[in-house]
Formats: sequence, C-alpha cells, structure tokens
Amino acid sequence: MRTSEVLRSSVFSALVALATLGAAGQAMAFDDKVFDDKTGVKPQSSPWAVFQFGFSAYKSGHKDQAVEAYKYAAENGQIGATWKLARMYAAGDGVTRDDYAAFKFFSEIVDQDVEPGSPEESYVSDALVALGDYLRKGIPGTPVEENDVAAQEYYMRAAANYRNPNAQFEIGRMFLKGEGGVKASVKQAGRWLQLAAEKGHAGAQATLGNLLFQSGKVVRGLAMMTAALERAPAADQPWIRNMQEEAFAAAGEADRRTAISLADDILTKGNNGDQ
Repeated sequence: MRTSEVLRSSVFSALVALATLGAAGQAMAFDDKVFDDKTGVKPQSSPWAVFQFGFSAYKSGHKDQAVEAYKYAAENGQIGATWKLARMYAAGDGVTRDDYAAFKFFSEIVDQDVEPGSPEESYVSDALVALGDYLRKGIPGTPVEENDVAAQEYYMRAAANYRNPNAQFEIGRMFLKGEGGVKASVKQAGRWLQLAAEKGHAGAQATLGNLLFQSGKVVRGLAMMTAALERAPAADQPWIRNMQEEAFAAAGEADRRTAISLADDILTKGNNGDQ
C-alpha cells in the first residue's frame, strides 16, 4: 500500500508553480543554463537550479533528463531531489523499478538533520513511512530483511514527530495486532487511529468504525465504515468493503437505515461521526 500525504513544504509549492508555467518549453528554458543534451548537467551548476530543471523536465515527459538532474541535485544536498529519485525507483517511473535503490535513497533522507516544522519535513515524513513499509515485508534478494520492530520505529518517528496520518494508521494497526514489538492494546490502537482519522485517512476511519461496531456502537461504527468506503482510494476499497459488508450483514434493518443516513451526513458535513 502506498501512502500518500500532500507535501506541504514551500519548496514543493514553488515547484508546482513552476510546472504550471509551461511544460516542455519551460524545460528547454533551463537547458542553456544547467543542462546540455550531449553532456548532461553543466559543471558547477546551482543544485537548486538543476532541481528546478529536473522537475520541469519530468513534467514535460523528459524523465531521462529529470533523473540525471535529480541525481546531481541530490548529490549536492537537495533533499527534494533525493525524494523524487526514491519515488521514481520505487514505482519504476522513468527508470527500471529498483526497490533497493529506492530504500537507499529514502534512508539518505531520514539520515538528514531535519527538524519538525522545517520546509523539508514532508520529505522526511514520507521517507520514514516508505522505509517502514519496506521493512514490514523485506526486499527479496537484498540485505533488507523483514523486521517489524524496525518498521515500527520508523512509523513511530513519522507518527509522533511529523504527525503523518499514514504512519499513525500503521501504528494503530500494530497496536491492534501486537506487532512490531508493541503489546496489543485496543486503547492505544484507538488513540493512533483517531489521530489519523481526524486527518481524513479513510483506512483509519474504517478501522476505527469497525472497533466501534465491535464494541456495540453499531450505528456509528457502521456509518463510519460506509463513509470511509466512499472516501477511500482504489487500493484500499477492497478490504474496507469486505469489512463494511460483513458488519452490514450482521446489523439489524433499523440500524442499517440509520447508519446509511448518518454516513450521508458524515460525507456531507465532513465529520467522522464518532463524537
């Protein structure tokens, strides 16, 4: 599963603004300054300018140029460029997919001394979650082995230090199952799931709804699962649907009707229905 929190940093916002200025034409505007089609990145180019060029080249479809530019910028201290490389290798986007290469790039990011609240915190937060995801399963054929305890530590850093909802959701699930070196605790699970749910994480909303349903709060729990299913990204819809349908089948007709009405209210007003 992939997670994905919208980057809040001013750096990323500036790049988005740049991309809207002109796709391929904008990429070519940077060529004369930092990039040559034959030799690549020009010596002693500004890492920030090369990062900008890489982003513009990527948006205009020149992903081979983007990779070269990002590598130069990453080697010269641009954390955002390292993050872009990690995501490209993780997805096989413009390069051959290489999870171990992605893992190493993400590791470089989390090793940086980035304080919570800094413009670059989103890169670190996302990288921590990505490393946790890799360590949950390991990467076959590489030194990265399955390690739930290490995964939990990465998730906890992202959840506690950067308030990342994907990490908070994963910590909640670990407390539910007693994984990652933590003792099973519905109370602790609920705490972390609630934090993620308040940020709009559909998986957390559905799981929290199921906990409420199982505890006897049938209408609220079923309503939260139903609303979460409507909000969920495609990758999460199958497991949320299975959970919601199982609960729906176990509920009485009157509770179903009330829950559907409350779910509509949740979707309309944007609350979680758990107050």
